[in-house]
Amino acid sequence: MAERSTAAVDVADNSGDEPLTAEADQSTADGVAQNRERDTDSAASEEAQGSGGTEVGKTTPPELHSGHKLARRYRLEECVTRLDGFSSWRAVDEKLRRAVGVHILPADHTRARSVLAAARSSALLGDPRFVQVLDAVEENDLVYVVHEWLPDATELTALLASGPLEPHDAYQMVSQVSHAMAAAHREGLSHLRLTPSAVLRSGSGQWRIRGLAVNAALRGISSETPQRTDTEAIGALLYAALTQRWPYEEDAYGLSGLPKDVGLIAPDQVRAGVHRGLSELAMRALVNDGATASRHESACTTPEDLVKAISEMPRIRPPEPAYTAPPEYQRTNYHQGTYGRQTPHPGVTQPIQPPPPLQSRTGKALKWAVSALLIAALGLGSWQLADALMEQGGKSSDDTNTNQTTDGNDKDGSKTRPTKPIAIKGAEEYVAEGSAQAPGDVGNTYDGKSSTYWRTKSYNEGPTLAPYKAGVGIVYDLGSAKDVSAASIGLRYSGNHTTIHLYAADSLTPSTSVDGMKKIGTVTTSGATASVKASKSVKTQYVLLWITDVPYAPGDDYSGSGFKQAITDVTFKG
Repeated sequence: MAERSTAAVDVADNSGDEPLTAEADQSTADGVAQNRERDTDSAASEEAQGSGGTEVGKTTPPELHSGHKLARRYRLEECVTRLDGFSSWRAVDEKLRRAVGVHILPADHTRARSVLAAARSSALLGDPRFVQVLDAVEENDLVYVVHEWLPDATELTALLASGPLEPHDAYQMVSQVSHAMAAAHREGLSHLRLTPSAVLRSGSGQWRIRGLAVNAALRGISSETPQRTDTEAIGALLYAALTQRWPYEEDAYGLSGLPKDVGLIAPDQVRAGVHRGLSELAMRALVNDGATASRHESACTTPEDLVKAISEMPRIRPPEPAYTAPPEYQRTNYHQGTYGRQTPHPGVTQPIQPPPPLQSRTGKALKWAVSALLIAALGLGSWQLADALMEQGGKSSDDTNTNQTTDGNDKDGSKTRPTKPIAIKGAEEYVAEGSAQAPGDVGNTYDGKSSTYWRTKSYNEGPTLAPYKAGVGIVYDLGSAKDVSAASIGLRYSGNHTTIHLYAADSLTPSTSVDGMKKIGTVTTSGATASVKASKSVKTQYVLLWITDVPYAPGDDYSGSGFKQAITDVTFKG
């Protein structure tokens, strides 16, 4: 990758051509191809997303098709967008055997330089909260950008199709997106096209943003106030998440707009039951020129303002799981001893009639015959038992020196093989973002001493580490590829709950994000130990122990009270 280019912000400002009047287009599908984004032609929507791009050159798109290979490595599979001289594809990286996304446009396209600059600057950010740019290349008269493909992620557009988000989900979305965009703007990067289809929720529940700088560069979108543009876009996302409505009069992104001639009304006036704090936060981000309703506080004009406003809000906890009492145990007729009898009508009590006795001459004879047979059977059984005991007593002295052997063909030999501990050869702390926790203490987790440990920092809020961090953890080296089927983890703190995930990594310093790794298993516990069992063993040399939730614990010699966790012992089994 080239060094960071300042052209990543407002990447199309230097074009100087007329504004783009694009028709409805489809998403660039940085991870979800089944839910395709649609733009709106309205001025209100363009204003909300900060559009104001350049006229597309009359370049003929390259003739590409499924099966075409780029750099003898990226095999194109499915075209998900073809618009304005560029196309976006779902492809396969045959070298690493993984799915990727690819944007392609001719090298002489009017926006080719801007797209390359934006892609390279976005790749240098390296923030896991964004869909990562993997490559940006110009060759054979083509410019193409390769990015992550998240098959388990779901667009916000698709999530809203079934209804508004729950308050906790909306809070997590706006919090994580605001923190991510604040970090991007600190590095001089803006999005300018932050729509519901650009925000994804991964399978682990984390929110990811795709198309940072690149999506705007592909469409020639620019803004004189990029921070204000991205902030208003975040407000629109929160408004849509709370109401399932787009906060402008025009319909957009599969959502209905607001009624005409009523203006911008607060989400809690559009739909009953909307969280008051989140409703006001959306209005503070959506206001224009600082004009707000009297009950609202000052406007948020940058993502940093949103981060500060969110930190001042009371934390919205996830809903408690609903407990459904088991149905009351009902005794059946079989248990009551009336199986096979006619069921009486309700309210009618019927006495239990004993079976009629055998009073006839034949019945008496039958009773005597059965009694005689029973007596004979008891006598024969007693005689055989006594004979067996006497025979066993005669052989007891010989049996004391005899060892039992098992035939190699015994069917019991086919039982499941017990798991065996796997030796750990080394470990390193995995830092996905931000600062490390305690990299010098990772060896304490497999030294065989329960008194030593590796610990996280203490956080003010929890138990979920996000948005402070997506997670923290350690990568263990097993020496060679082993079948990993379970793990036992000793914890220093109990309470609330601790959530731990195990992933198969490619090295001690993985080249892929957590979402790109193969999951081995997950466990949530409130105690001081955690046991992870895989539904199917995974063969790998490197295992990432990834913690996403930690309990609240009091202060100690290392840190003050807060949400934190420490690992004392780790044992893998296979």
